[in-house]
Amino acid sequence: MKYTFINSRKMLAIAVLVTVAGLLSGCKKNFLDREPQGQYTLETYPYPSGSGPYDTYLFGAYSELRAYNVHSQFFIAATSIRSDDADKGSTPADGGANVISMDNFPVLPDNGYTNGLWTGYYTMVNRCNIAIDQVRHNAAIEATPAVKAQSEAEARFLRAYAYFNLVRFFGRVPLVDSVFTDAASQSNVPQSPPAVIYNFIENDLQFAAANLPLSWDAQFVGRATKGAANGLLAKVYLTQQKWAQAMTTAGMVINSGVYSLHPSYDILFREQGENSQESVFEVQATANATQQTAFGVQYASIQGVRGAGQWNLGWGWNTPSEQLASVYEPGDPRRGRTILFTSTATTPGITIYGETTPQGLPNPRYNHKVYTNPQIRSSVNSQAGYWFNIRLLRYADVLLMYAEAANEVGGTANTTEALAKLEMVRARARAGNNAILPPVTTTNQGQLRDAIRHERRVELAMEHDRFWDIVRWGIAQQVLHAAGKTNFNQNRDVLLPIPQVQIDLSRGVLTQNPGY
Repeated sequence: MKYTFINSRKMLAIAVLVTVAGLLSGCKKNFLDREPQGQYTLETYPYPSGSGPYDTYLFGAYSELRAYNVHSQFFIAATSIRSDDADKGSTPADGGANVISMDNFPVLPDNGYTNGLWTGYYTMVNRCNIAIDQVRHNAAIEATPAVKAQSEAEARFLRAYAYFNLVRFFGRVPLVDSVFTDAASQSNVPQSPPAVIYNFIENDLQFAAANLPLSWDAQFVGRATKGAANGLLAKVYLTQQKWAQAMTTAGMVINSGVYSLHPSYDILFREQGENSQESVFEVQATANATQQTAFGVQYASIQGVRGAGQWNLGWGWNTPSEQLASVYEPGDPRRGRTILFTSTATTPGITIYGETTPQGLPNPRYNHKVYTNPQIRSSVNSQAGYWFNIRLLRYADVLLMYAEAANEVGGTANTTEALAKLEMVRARARAGNNAILPPVTTTNQGQLRDAIRHERRVELAMEHDRFWDIVRWGIAQQVLHAAGKTNFNQNRDVLLPIPQVQIDLSRGVLTQNPGY
């Protein structure tokens, strides 16, 4: 673990160059006619009108959401390919042992993906700590107490998100909550138990929820809100089986009046569905003909159809599994919207834009939720999809978290609440067709638990929650073995190994997870 102190002058220069102003601007993205984002102008320097004096530091933290080590190849492999919902895809040897072991287990301590995740998320933590340090200690920046609190809340939200992923990936991780003046000191921070990390995350998110706004002006869409903090906190509680706290906190998001389900599950996952009323938090990305990758994220590209010519849309990784395709109820339209079935000799594969896929593609299925608009591809003069936002937390997820927690708390009133929230999600998917997806009516706690778990799987399929869900439910080995991933070992593979390179850099201060 190697990080160096960045002084305020250098941090300002970095923030201006790599700022995520583009990530935070423009509620509606006009892909056909807009200026490159992510740049300061004479009118907006030193910070955009309407924002605050700490934004150069905050933008440095937000920009890490688009970083390759945070939300691209390694993230997709560790959250989705490891699950029963997805396979590596592409050709059998593509990607080598690093990703093949993510798919089939075990992941070894020298796996480069684990080190990429470690360094990516700790870079994000470091950026957040720099921002917090500036808020608390830079007397040269004049700001009201309210501005200071809100700015610190943004940084602590992002830091909590980074640590939530770190603790779920690795378990015991170093707790770094301040800026280090030298790399050696930070490399020698010992691991803290997960309970300590979770307590730290909860404190950060509670502070964030208390001090963040319900919403931002349109020019700052994508910045953390009170709803995002409470939604993430609800998931943190759910992961620890703190059912009452999870229910209460998810209820705060529901009762805020800010969010609702998008009327169309189809449109929700198109570019035009970004930052909709259902978006609680998502990574902002953009591109145009002259800036095709600089302000985007390589997320859709890694999962894009792997073919030739107009079908050369990506790597073809993270393909929906046969097991996922089989679990949908008859007629559930989410199946076709989630899974792009490619053409066979007898059945054409049709995209959401009406294109017929060619026969002979490397894989029979691709992730339809990240399929990009061909008109935008043409206008950007790129097929890579760097402009595609990542939905990290949706309102449907919050409703299902509430339903799960309410069912676990138990009692007639809570069971009624759980059924109501579950029905909201199913009704949207049903889209007025009462011949499909009948309402769930059971009041048996075990049966309702199974129904909610099923709904989470099909509603959130291919959205990076499935592996962590089956781990927290304690059924990972059962379902992964049933999916053919029989190398999975419950006593080892629920966590990734601590990267060996980090153990070496720490000179043995860091210790390996069990079983590796």
